[in-house]
Amino acid sequence: MPPRPRRAVENLKACYHGGPDYAELERLGTSPEHILDFSSNTNPFGPPPGMWEALRTVDISQYPDSNATELRRALASHLGILLSNIIVGAGSTELLHLIALSYLEQRDKAALVEPTFGEYEAACRVMGASVVKDILTPESGFLLRVEQLTSLIEQYSPKIVFLCNPNNPTGQYLSQREVKQILEAASSSLVVLDEAYVPFTEDAWASIDMIGKGNLVILRSMTKDFALTGLRLGYVVAGEDIIGNLRRVCPPWNVNVLAQRAGIVALESGDFLYECAEKLREAKRYLVEELSRMGYVILPSSANFFLMKVGNAESFRSALLKQGILVRDCTSFGLPQYVRIAPRTRSECEQLIAGIEGQSLGEEPKV
Repeated sequence: MPPRPRRAVENLKACYHGGPDYAELERLGTSPEHILDFSSNTNPFGPPPGMWEALRTVDISQYPDSNATELRRALASHLGILLSNIIVGAGSTELLHLIALSYLEQRDKAALVEPTFGEYEAACRVMGASVVKDILTPESGFLLRVEQLTSLIEQYSPKIVFLCNPNNPTGQYLSQREVKQILEAASSSLVVLDEAYVPFTEDAWASIDMIGKGNLVILRSMTKDFALTGLRLGYVVAGEDIIGNLRRVCPPWNVNVLAQRAGIVALESGDFLYECAEKLREAKRYLVEELSRMGYVILPSSANFFLMKVGNAESFRSALLKQGILVRDCTSFGLPQYVRIAPRTRSECEQLIAGIEGQSLGEEPKV
């Protein structure tokens, strides 16, 4: 009989995510290419020009550079920081698990704000750490109150504080002043600032200069903004000591040759990302206006997605999926009355509106 895993692994709950469930689609007799996916907060316009041509020249018979030196050098130049301040990973999710692996032990505590990205808690739980939560409510518009979070930090002295900014799934965006307040309150903690959606955030402020404070870890994705989701690519910016600790536990060759080359091409794409962000903002405005006209409650969001109250999220999602349209049921976030919608192209957004208008979905919208 094989040995049992660690207790933390035995008790670990699955973390649900957006995007197509391939087994579910197979049961429905369809496939991902026939689905309009509004559940994933990614760039719907595809990778930057020249990406496919560049990837065709990559030699996949060779091992990748374990240190992703060329990509890190391009990132360092792009961000105006040292090469030693960056580590690259197979998506930001791998990197946040590396952070937990590097810093958390049993009986350690980590703090997070809910609702938020489920992998923060999963990464902590797998290490046997406990999690303390600042739980936000619909009544407050899911607005984070800095005083409440700093009080939690002072009470529990967590080893890591996770902040998603803008937050997933609410789209709430903390100001630089608010983040500085949290950093000061958590001076003995590692503060992980997940900026996966900053490229799509209007009037975003620059956080890179704040790594000099010593306890800040900035986590970023290159898959969502540059439509490289299938390749998996992300990076961490932090002080040299923190980066060194992450390198000690990082698996060799963790970023494949295609992803490394794709990251470099993406950084050379000029105004591509800005133009995509502008089109997404226009599509988001269209959706918010149309859905509000139909009587749905839309929560304000600074990101490229928003929450919508529908009554019964599971039935709302199911009804749309039968039409080949996928939205994110937020029950796994503890929000069974809400779905999350990430705008796509204008014509695809029009299909979503037509799909919702075409039949009764979930409970009647409440205004």
